[in-house]
Amino acid sequence: MVCNRCVLYVERILKELAIAYDKVNVGEIHLSNELGEGKKQELGKHLQEIGLELIDNRLNQLIEKSKKLILELARNEVSPGEKKQKLSYYLTDKLHLDYFYLSSLFSAAEGRTIEKYFIEQRTEKVKELLVFDELSLSEIAYQLEYSSVAHLSTQFKKTTGLTPSQFKKSGENKLKALDNV
Repeated sequence: MVCNRCVLYVERILKELAIAYDKVNVGEIHLSNELGEGKKQELGKHLQEIGLELIDNRLNQLIEKSKKLILELARNEVSPGEKKQKLSYYLTDKLHLDYFYLSSLFSAAEGRTIEKYFIEQRTEKVKELLVFDELSLSEIAYQLEYSSVAHLSTQFKKTTGLTPSQFKKSGENKLKALDNV
């Protein structure tokens, strides 16, 4: 689950299936009771129908939690103090795991590094801000904590193959859904 709309869908499914839950957050469900295998499969089937996946093993939960934290940091949806932290320190602090261990698990599961995933998420946020056309490139660089406009532009071009200006001029909405990045 990557958005509040997903939370609403999941809550609706849980109610339809008469599954008791305490709360549903982005990326997680807190159930009141343990699910039997039949109910778990039924829930998984319903989630799959709306493009979500039931993740019930520890490794997958850790990867999903990592992705959620990376997304929040990449989109600048964290406290001012956390914005200044390096990605590795941020994840270590939040997950209480060694970064090299986490990085190895993430790369094996996702087929890309944590850093690449972070850059992809930041690039999607830049695209979003460019499409809305409310901020200049300098303002976007400042808002997303890039060291300079040149750094933002270079990273954007490496990721998309276009400069931010070319992206804006193309007129095509090339934004990806967050769960497809």
